[in-house]
Amino acid sequence: MVPYRARRLLRITRICLAFACLGWYAWVATTRFTSVHAVLAAYLVFAIGAMFEARFDSPLRTAIALIADACFFGFWTWVAAAVVPGWVAAGWLSALICGYLLTSAVLLHQMDRVLAVAAVAFSLSFLLSRPGDAAPAWVATGAGAVAIAVALYKAYLERRMSNTLRYNVMIRSQAQTAREAERQRIAADFHDGPLQSFISFQMRLEIVKKLMGRDIDAAAEELRQLQELCRSQVGELRSFVRSMRPADDGASLPASLSRMVEQFQRDTGISATFSSGDFFDPAEIEVSLELLQIVRETLNNVQKHSGATRIAITASIHDRRLEIATEDNGSGFPFSGSFNLDELELLRLGPVSIKRRVRMLGGELQLESRPGQGARMQIRVPV
Repeated sequence: MVPYRARRLLRITRICLAFACLGWYAWVATTRFTSVHAVLAAYLVFAIGAMFEARFDSPLRTAIALIADACFFGFWTWVAAAVVPGWVAAGWLSALICGYLLTSAVLLHQMDRVLAVAAVAFSLSFLLSRPGDAAPAWVATGAGAVAIAVALYKAYLERRMSNTLRYNVMIRSQAQTAREAERQRIAADFHDGPLQSFISFQMRLEIVKKLMGRDIDAAAEELRQLQELCRSQVGELRSFVRSMRPADDGASLPASLSRMVEQFQRDTGISATFSSGDFFDPAEIEVSLELLQIVRETLNNVQKHSGATRIAITASIHDRRLEIATEDNGSGFPFSGSFNLDELELLRLGPVSIKRRVRMLGGELQLESRPGQGARMQIRVPV
């Protein structure tokens, strides 16, 4: 939309042109007052009145104003051809009015109206100008060509802006969905992990309270076990907080994965190894962040649910696809066999958040479960 100041400037230009036309004709006319004076005065009154309604524009008003400006251009072109003294100056005023008319059409109207105005301006200049004088028609042709070119570029920019706005709305919607999903995942992880430990801790404190009055030795043993539980809770909370952190700034994906695996081994005591060949990071940082989060969730699941004592993670590039494989010796999933992503979603098996992240990345997932012996998960993502 054209800013208010630009629309006001157009109306000031209209007033100046109307006043110049009326003043010039009054100076060169041989009679005191004619119908030409009346038309020019009426247009000047219209221009002044429109100046005070600039803030209340509507499609209907702008269309009426465009028609009025086009009619005035045709009228003045006829007057300029009829005026014998000073017709050159009158022709210059006609050219200025033509430029104003086309400028107003470009700024305030769509492409179809610009084409119509350019055609009308050329026709009026050709039909109403002084016989043998082709200058007005050439001026209208050149101004019309410039106006059409500017209108085409304006339409192109408007399409680009519209597409950008739609893309921004889509990105905001996806970001909101991702934030909500992440909040739900964090809430679920906290409920299944640290919160359960705190509930257990609270229940056992009640047991200690009751034992203090009956069996001091049993209460002391219970307190010792609570100390062990506190230490395990500290490690679990550290892992939980670490899973919320983004990737290390400036670190490559292999370096971030290696650091994550080393920290996991220190915190949990579970043997964890990471190996990778020479491969490049994904072009989009969001892909790296999602892959890091997938590995975090895999490690958390191993710690909380599998009872594994060893986990190995490998990363490599094959056929322009980044492959990350994890394998542990834990209890596996409560099903047996090898399934891809579509099969897991159809059967409602496997880790929900990891499946969702792989699907969002446009990747592939292969999950093999061997109950009592461990599980292996392979992810392939295009890079």
